[in-house]
Amino acid sequence: MSEFRYRYIGADGASAVGTVAAADRGAALRQLAHLGIMALELESVGSARAEAARAHRGGAAPTRRAAGRPSIKRADLANLVREIATAAEAGLPLLQALQTVRRQAAGKALPVLLDFVIERVEAGRPLHQAAADYGAPFDEMTVGMLRAADTTGRMPEILHQLADLLERQVELRREVIGATVYPLIVAGLIAMSVVVLIVFVLPRLLSGIIGQVELELPLPTRILLGIADVVVRWWWAILLAVAGAVYSSRQWMAVPANRFTFDRWVLRVPILGKLMRDIAVARFTRTLGTLVSAGIPILPSLKVVRDTLGNHAMMNAIDEVTDRVSSGASLADPLERSGLFPPLLVQIVNIGEKSGRLENMLIHAAGAFDRQVNSSLKVFTSLLPPLLIVIMAGIASFVLAGMLLPILQLQEALGGG
Repeated sequence: MSEFRYRYIGADGASAVGTVAAADRGAALRQLAHLGIMALELESVGSARAEAARAHRGGAAPTRRAAGRPSIKRADLANLVREIATAAEAGLPLLQALQTVRRQAAGKALPVLLDFVIERVEAGRPLHQAAADYGAPFDEMTVGMLRAADTTGRMPEILHQLADLLERQVELRREVIGATVYPLIVAGLIAMSVVVLIVFVLPRLLSGIIGQVELELPLPTRILLGIADVVVRWWWAILLAVAGAVYSSRQWMAVPANRFTFDRWVLRVPILGKLMRDIAVARFTRTLGTLVSAGIPILPSLKVVRDTLGNHAMMNAIDEVTDRVSSGASLADPLERSGLFPPLLVQIVNIGEKSGRLENMLIHAAGAFDRQVNSSLKVFTSLLPPLLIVIMAGIASFVLAGMLLPILQLQEALGGG
């Protein structure tokens, strides 16, 4: 028999700690479930003491990769979680499921990750703590879902939900990248063509014209020649200035207040702001619904969802929502007051809270918001190329005017002579 220490929420709403003796983790979870206790954390007392002793000595837990652990892509993480869920669904214990997946692991990073997790689980650590100890790619949302899988006894179901959530995030990221990569490539090619015309073609063309007759060059031509001269003479300074601007912008964005200001401004940009908000709302809805349905309380779920939004203005709004909910307010009211979430989401949350089916309402609504993201992406991708073409056409027209006006002046001067 082993002794396990667990943490749970007592009847008074405060966090409490207890111990239970059982043959293994599964038996301990079954005993707690029989008593009506849902453990938020469960670990072997011997493992906890060993960790405390190592921390007191200033040492780290023995691992095969104590530093510089490799990470994996989000899509690979989704596949890994899906494989573990399938193995657990087939009736394999967690450790055996991990070992089965490890035998089929390919590449360099995935075997290291699985070796680390297996070593921790063998030592009595729950899966979510092993994942948290490893670090990236296990973010707070993933660790939270794994904690729910550990503590609720619904390992296969919750892992499948986590895999679905990760796959949807990967799919959404691919959709956004696919929607913007072609317009950006076109804009880059046009910009390179304009630079070649200004720096190389225009000076040679004008040198031949000026050599034939004295002309007062038109304003567009003088501007282009000035730009070409600056680029040729000070290209190194331009590169340094660009690098300095990139570094300064990153430092500026690292300040939370500045990042909040920028992200709030992005939400107000026409078309782009709506797209960014729709993406964040779809991610918020699906993640919160998945976490709540997995048995995680609403306040911890909100804290996890906050870090998945990707926009600091909306993250700050979730902080305010969390504070209001912890004070006894409903979830729908502070969401509506923030002004950053659509009325449809507020209405769905309000109905879900009143009916006691919040998680089901959120998961069903996630499909509707995903479709809204696809619609916003189509609008964005249909409007961005024409907008880029108009901008580049204006630049190209200015360049052509700077090149053709001196030729026309030369023809007039030679004809008049």
